[in-house]
Amino acid sequence: MAEKSTLSRPPRQPHNFRRAAILFAGGPAPAANAVISAAAVSFLRDDIEVVGVKHGYSQLVEYGPHRPLVEGQDYVMLDHKTLRRTRSSQGILIGTARTNPGILVSHPSHLKDRERVAPLKTVYEALRSIGVDLLVSIGGDDTLKTANKFKLFQDHLPLEAPRIPVVHLPKTIDNDYRGIDFTFGYFTAVDFLATEVRNMLADAEANRSYFLAESMGRSAGWLAYGVAIAGEASLVISVEDIVGRYRKTEESVDPNTGENSSRAIMNMEEVIPRIVKTILAREREGKEYGVIVIAEGLAELLPSNYLQGVGRDEHGHINISAVNLHDIFADAISKEYKRQTGKKRKITPVQLGYEARCTKPHAFDVMLGSQLGVGAYRALVEKRLSGVMVSVSGQLQLEYVPFEELVDPETLVTVVRYIETDSDFHRLTRFLETYVNEGEPGGTLTAV
Repeated sequence: MAEKSTLSRPPRQPHNFRRAAILFAGGPAPAANAVISAAAVSFLRDDIEVVGVKHGYSQLVEYGPHRPLVEGQDYVMLDHKTLRRTRSSQGILIGTARTNPGILVSHPSHLKDRERVAPLKTVYEALRSIGVDLLVSIGGDDTLKTANKFKLFQDHLPLEAPRIPVVHLPKTIDNDYRGIDFTFGYFTAVDFLATEVRNMLADAEANRSYFLAESMGRSAGWLAYGVAIAGEASLVISVEDIVGRYRKTEESVDPNTGENSSRAIMNMEEVIPRIVKTILAREREGKEYGVIVIAEGLAELLPSNYLQGVGRDEHGHINISAVNLHDIFADAISKEYKRQTGKKRKITPVQLGYEARCTKPHAFDVMLGSQLGVGAYRALVEKRLSGVMVSVSGQLQLEYVPFEELVDPETLVTVVRYIETDSDFHRLTRFLETYVNEGEPGGTLTAV
C-alpha cells in the first residue's frame, strides 16, 4: 500500500451534488468571510457550484410564482476569483439579515400546520428553484433554531420529495454557544473592545473620573468578562453574577388577564452599592479613576419600572437599545456615591460592541473560521451528514454535534451557555480586579 503523504490534500469524494448554498444570518462577526470563503473553496474544488444567498433569509421568503430569485439581487455565484484573498477581509461577502422564517413554529406539532410552515416551505422552494441541493447555515442561536426547523420541515415532506441536507456553523461574538468552546470572532471582538477600555482607563486617570462601559452580550457574560480581563477593568458584572443577595423577585398583575405573575430581577439596592464599594476601595489605594464593565443582558433583569414601553423583537428579545442600561447604571452609581460620601463622582456612560462586529479578524479567528468552513464541506460531502452543527476542539479538531443535542425537542429553542460561576475563567476576573472585602460570604461578586 502506498505511503500516505502529509502534503497531499484529502482525496475527492464521489458525489452527485451540483450546487451548495451558503447563508449568513444575524449580527456580523469578525472572520465571517474566512468561514464563507473556506467553505466555498472546499465545495468548488470538488466541482460543486456555490451560491451565496444575499442577506440571510430576507430574499428567500419573498420567493413566489411572480417573484423568482434573481442572480445578483437575491444571490451571487461564488467562484475562485470572487473569493481571492477574502479570508482575512472585513465585513460579510454575502450580507446578513434577521428575517426568521421559522417564527411561527414553536412546537413539533406546528410542523403539520400549513400556515405555520409556509415561510419554511417558501425557503425550501426558493432554494430548489435555483438548483440548491446542500445548505450551509451560518449564524447565532436563533439561526441554529431556524436551521433545525428547516430540517424538521423537510422530515415531514413526502418520501419522494428531494431533501436539502443542512449543516450549521456557530457564530456570535457573545460566545454563549452550547457545543463549542469559542466561536469565531470572539477573540477579535474582545481585543478590539479591550483596547477601548484601556483607552478609557488612561482618560479616566487623567481626569480622576470613571467610565461605565456597557458591553454587548445579551444572554451571557463571555464578552464582558473577556473585555474586562484584557482591558484591565476595575470590575465586571454580568447576568451570571445576579444571584444571592443581588437577585430578588418582582410580583406583577397582567392587565389583560388579571393573573399574578413573578419574575427574577436585579436587586438594584445591592448591586449599585457593590459597585460603589469598588470605587471606594480604589480610592483607599490612591486610585481616583477606573472603568466598570457591565453586560447588556442585565437589561432583561431590570425592575419593570425601567422597562415601560420597551418592545421585543420577533425572537422575543427585549429591545436593549431602547433601555439605555449604561445611562441607568451611571446615574444610579453617581447618586449612590454621593449618598455614601457626600461628594460628587463623574461617571461617564459608554456603550461598546457594534464597532467590534466588522473589525479586521485576528489570526486565531481566521484559522477557527476557516476550519468551520471546511467542516461544513466535510460534514455534507465527506460524511453525508445533515442536521448537525460543526464544532472544533483541541487543535481545531472537527466535531459534528446533532441539532437534537442543542435544541429542546419540545420548545425548539436553544440552551444558552453561561459562564460557570465556580469555573476558573470566572474566578480569573475576581483575582485581577480591585479587591473588595464584602464582609460576608454569598453573591458571586465576592472577591476570591
